[in-house]
Amino acid sequence: MITEAQVLDSMRHILDPDLGRDIVSLGFIKDIQIDGGKVSFRVELTTPACPVKEKFREACQQAVSQLPGVTEVSVSLTAQDRSARRAGQAAGQTSGLAKVKTVAAVSSCKGGVGKSTVAGLLARAMQREGLRVGLLDADVYGPSAPTLFNLRLPGVAVRDNMILPVDSDGLQVMSLGFLLGDSPAVLRGPIVSNYTQQVLHQTDWGELDYLLIDLPPGTGDIQLTIVQQASLDGAIIVTTPQALSLVDVARGILMFEKVEVPVLGVVENMCSFTCSECKAVHYPFGRSRGALQERFGLPTLAELPIVPGVWDLSRQDAGADLDALAALSDGVHRAMGKSRVSGGTPPGVKVGPHTVTIEWPEGGETVFDNHRLRCACPCAVCVDEHTGEQLLKPEEVPTDVHAEDFTRLGNYAVAFSWSDGHTSGIYAWQFLRELAEDFARS
Repeated sequence: MITEAQVLDSMRHILDPDLGRDIVSLGFIKDIQIDGGKVSFRVELTTPACPVKEKFREACQQAVSQLPGVTEVSVSLTAQDRSARRAGQAAGQTSGLAKVKTVAAVSSCKGGVGKSTVAGLLARAMQREGLRVGLLDADVYGPSAPTLFNLRLPGVAVRDNMILPVDSDGLQVMSLGFLLGDSPAVLRGPIVSNYTQQVLHQTDWGELDYLLIDLPPGTGDIQLTIVQQASLDGAIIVTTPQALSLVDVARGILMFEKVEVPVLGVVENMCSFTCSECKAVHYPFGRSRGALQERFGLPTLAELPIVPGVWDLSRQDAGADLDALAALSDGVHRAMGKSRVSGGTPPGVKVGPHTVTIEWPEGGETVFDNHRLRCACPCAVCVDEHTGEQLLKPEEVPTDVHAEDFTRLGNYAVAFSWSDGHTSGIYAWQFLRELAEDFARS
């Protein structure tokens, strides 16, 4: 007789490539049913857009079918559904988010880096995968969707006291610009927050796999309102590979982590361009490949080049470099999946008047001298982005400097607030491991 334990054991060799663990220990196998030689079960994925879901299905089918006595195997694929959590938070009020499976914010924390264009291109890339996608342009003062999607005065409709999103070639789009028109918005903070809550919850999004929220730049009231009201599943930070933008990346990471929204990764936009004459690839801001991973402990989801023709997103096939956009979408799916599965215990942190102690989860600890750790800060204020030269001079740092507070940034980094007023220093765990080795050799 076939047992449930045998079925599970047969699939323990199937690994999730992003999580590095087998799908049985991850708890992906659900509802095993055994009827004689017939076995059925479902594989609950982290996201409906899991890039390797069909490989999982085939591997599971093959593994279980090889068990003695098995005559038929039925494998269904489902995904974790976060909409129930949002519906619960919206109890007592009607919320258009109640049937949205995944809500992700696209943020830049600084204007001029192409965040809205990236958000629109990502939405189109996900749509091309067959996903049901919505895009909310939440910028009151400078809405971009009317221009990007060529939706001038689209005539927003209302049904049962709910705003209907505008259909743009199959993509559901809503913008505060549709409601406010082209007139400049001269509004105070509380009124802006009310507008934001209204368009967030009173838009009838229906059943969506993804809702992308294009946040306005910065870390102010609108951003916090959305973060608190939307129950975000993750955030994507868009930047350009230059010091001025990367300083703000640190601020954005800290904002999201303080409100317990996982940062999925960083998109480096306008990284390069190809000369139309010589076909050489140029990097106007320098090359920072791998620098963001080292500095923040976050993956670079995509490096997008400067290409003509990306301003018009009115068609489903929008985007001049479809391969790069498909890679971006794939990176978001994988990062979202990883964020929904516990990544283990992060290192412990203790701060004192003279030292910072890191307690590693595998055992052992590293004690850093406060002054040396502060001087090793890898942020864009302290280190030149292009040359790697140390800008911070040790003699400029008070000898009695100490960490007044710290914030764990998921399982990838820690941020310190130093007594000299410096708060943008983010230390990836891997960076701290390497720093400890460097200090030991010196």
